Amino acid sequence: MAVNVALRTGTTVTAAASADPMAGEVFWTDGETAWVRNDHMRLAPSADSALVDLNLDAPPGQAHQLTTVQMLSSPAFTRQFGPRVLSTLALAWVAAGRRAAYVTDGDVRESVHFAAGIALCQAAGCIVTGVQGQPLHTGVGGLVAAADQDTHTALIRIIEQVILPT
Repeated sequence: MAVNVALRTGTTVTAAASADPMAGEVFWTDGETAWVRNDHMRLAPSADSALVDLNLDAPPGQAHQLTTVQMLSSPAFTRQFGPRVLSTLALAWVAAGRRAAYVTDGDVRESVHFAAGIALCQAAGCIVTGVQGQPLHTGVGGLVAAADQDTHTALIRIIEQVILPT
């Protein structure tokens, strides 16, 4: 469970926060840097955990169509990454170096649930794109937020394999 707030000016999130009430942590950004408030440390992404959070929310009867559901059965994914299923709080954890990446389907452009986490990841220096590696908020939508370029590249390759198997 997370509490997310974001201030948007036009299409740019200029300030955001994501709170984890259970852990007593608040992750925040001024749009340029990102921090965690409980110990006032600057966020630093890291892929060391190899944990990737997958959003499995889908309309009834459509879960089999989700890229994230297909990723769970991909040998290429399970050989390289450990799947976890969690809320948008995982975006803050990617920015903080606790997770290697986060993947979700769907249009996240106008979602209050994703705005704060995306802003945190971008300010911390994560690689953030649409689910097929395209610029965020273009094309088919979705979201891949990765701690580094290598993790992002590996996930995009896996997504390409599960969407368009060879």
